[in-house]
Amino acid sequence: MYSRYPGFWKMLTVAVCTAFLGCLQAQELQGHVSIILLGATGDLARKYLWQGLFQLYLDEVGKGHSFSFHGAALTPLKQGQQLIDKALETLSCPQDMAPSQCTELKDQFLQLSQYRQLKTAEDYQSLGRDIEAQVQQEGLQEAGRIFYFSVPPFAYADIARNINSSCRPGPGTWLRVVLEKPFGHDHSSAQQLATELGSFFQEEEMYRVDHYLGKQAVAQILPFRDQNRKALDHLWSRHHVERVEIIMKETVDAEGRISFYEEYGVIRDILQNHLTEVLTLVAMELPHNISDPGAVLQHKLQTFQALRGLRKGSAVVGQYQAYSEQVRRELQKPDSFQSLTPTFAGVLVHIDNLRWEGVPFILMSGKALDERVGYVRVLFRNQAYCAQSERHWVADQSQCLPRQVVFYIGHGDLGSPAVLVSRNLPRTVLPSESWKEVEAQPGRHLFGRPLSDFYIYSPMRERDAYSILISHIFHGRKDSFITTENLLASWHFWTPLLDSLSRETPRHYPGGAESGHLLDFEFSGSQLSFSQQQLEQLVPKPSSAPMPSDFRVLKATYRESPLILSWPEELIAKLASDIEATAMRVVRHFGEFHLALSGGSSPVALFQQLALRHFGFPWAHTHLWLVDERCVLPTDPESNFQSLQAHLLQYIRVPYFNIHPMPVHLHRRLCAEEDQGAQLYAQEIAAQVANSSFDLLLLGMGTDGHTASLFPQSPAGLDGEQLVVLTTSPSWPHQRMSLSLPLINRAKKVAVLVIGRMKHEITMLVSRVGHEPKKWPISGVLPTSSQLVWYIDYEAFLG
Repeated sequence: MYSRYPGFWKMLTVAVCTAFLGCLQAQELQGHVSIILLGATGDLARKYLWQGLFQLYLDEVGKGHSFSFHGAALTPLKQGQQLIDKALETLSCPQDMAPSQCTELKDQFLQLSQYRQLKTAEDYQSLGRDIEAQVQQEGLQEAGRIFYFSVPPFAYADIARNINSSCRPGPGTWLRVVLEKPFGHDHSSAQQLATELGSFFQEEEMYRVDHYLGKQAVAQILPFRDQNRKALDHLWSRHHVERVEIIMKETVDAEGRISFYEEYGVIRDILQNHLTEVLTLVAMELPHNISDPGAVLQHKLQTFQALRGLRKGSAVVGQYQAYSEQVRRELQKPDSFQSLTPTFAGVLVHIDNLRWEGVPFILMSGKALDERVGYVRVLFRNQAYCAQSERHWVADQSQCLPRQVVFYIGHGDLGSPAVLVSRNLPRTVLPSESWKEVEAQPGRHLFGRPLSDFYIYSPMRERDAYSILISHIFHGRKDSFITTENLLASWHFWTPLLDSLSRETPRHYPGGAESGHLLDFEFSGSQLSFSQQQLEQLVPKPSSAPMPSDFRVLKATYRESPLILSWPEELIAKLASDIEATAMRVVRHFGEFHLALSGGSSPVALFQQLALRHFGFPWAHTHLWLVDERCVLPTDPESNFQSLQAHLLQYIRVPYFNIHPMPVHLHRRLCAEEDQGAQLYAQEIAAQVANSSFDLLLLGMGTDGHTASLFPQSPAGLDGEQLVVLTTSPSWPHQRMSLSLPLINRAKKVAVLVIGRMKHEITMLVSRVGHEPKKWPISGVLPTSSQLVWYIDYEAFLG
């Protein structure tokens, strides 16, 4: 009988299984859920959260759960209830719902919603007792409790303590705690907040909200990539992608939010969270199953680990002109107060892995800009050339048309979320049950191309991000939220840049369309800069104020040696040109050029200048030596050689046998005296450099007067016959290897680069002292050739 009717038995089996699973599901969905909205009278709750909770009720009513909604705040009972009533008046239903049904469901929701003051430990105890009493009186089984923290982060710890002690549900009942950003101010504060919350809640109980992950176009990035693996995965790489743009522009300014904005600024407000999360979704390796939150998180963390560290040159920042005046008014600052908080930022990010190496990811956001729009744009390289003129190109076939995938988050010219794929890319698909392909409206354009150039997909039904995320919280879906590991990885990436920009004066822009091209920026290698130079006044007077162009390069003397004095950019450009000129002259006469370079932060801009601006430099005939090195592994970020590799070597063509790193790592040990690394380097110099006299040697000057790794507290290398020595630094890493002062003074030419206001005090002091290397090692730099030139910027010289 089985063999005669295989189709019948197959259908019967499927029906039985479906019914059985349906019963299990119905059984699973039974129970009462209490949702407590903390900060229920606030702006976020009024604009989004009450509507999101109402939408959850609309979606789940009749599916087995019962609900109660508790709006909570510090406001006294009567006033708080009035505010809640006013917020609930604005609730709306989906457009396709019948008005009578909407009215009925809205009345039900209002009856289930109440306000209560939550201020003291007793208030939380009372809440816990009331929930338990309600469940018992109505004969319900409790499924779980959701606490939504729509309150400032400083209140988290006290609320968490009260929930943990008084409002935890009983065994077999889940607890979900929802946290709104900001999650800290930097890595340290985020770690502290995570530790505090971790003492009260389990990781699986916490849902950190980044509302961008609820936006429909953003939520579609991983499913889109997953469904189109075969068609697009090989194109989704450095071999085909020219760049990725992740943009969020706003037309509004920060007025009314100045207190928050002055503390956080645009990078903390938008880039560190929203845009970084989007970046990981675009760049991460796809797990086998994108529905597995653990696998998604693991692949996200791998992407964070591959991010190249940011530095000051990775970003440009701006501030709309009215901002400081708004700060003075709202925060009662004195008339002289000028804020350094950026309201605009563009950041260049690189990912150092096999898929994305060399591909620029551009993150940009700002207030008071010319339009409100958000999008992710993956722009592919165009390696085709079409012999026919453009008027003969076929829109859906020509390989000469731009090729791009755009996840359009909202607003802007399109006005609604969409996914757009160039028609000259392989045909893609999206989930048919929730997205649909739509026809382009005639005459409309995007990025300078008619919309008819794209396959366009839009959601069947537009939904607010908070409604989507609240639904995910209710169903226990963790993949749309930020874990502790994810959060700390993001802060670890962003904190060094934020620290480096803390004293940076942002470029001022008028706002809106009047800003013109002031905020346009461009990148070269890993360096980002504004396209249009903006001259800053040295003295804040509109008339007769000296400008940087008035002081381009001043030549004078310092410690009886030539002094080049200028603004940092021009100073670096001058030094790079002088080094190139010296190299050309030496190679022309002797065939090879020996250049010794100091480590630290000062020469980084010089390395970048040489790599990206001096294409005629005779690298093939140049030997590169280190003046000093830290006793760390060559892969350590503190390694001077690693800095040289990251900022110079990877961009130039120099024979590998012309590169001479210091041997600080021998026999799996760091700077062990018995390994004789210093003697080995001295022998290598003696063997390859005539008379052990470098053609040019670059030094810096520390705030304590040290140079190379020769320190006042460590007499090693200040005199004697040793050419290379081991020294001790007062700061970590303490062990160093350095050229000695006698070897430095053998160089044919020595350049000392001094940059930054922090160097002003030591610059003034060293200008007055004599030859006292044991107090100030830099004062012992007196090359026998007398070719010593000081390159000092205005801040170091004038303060």
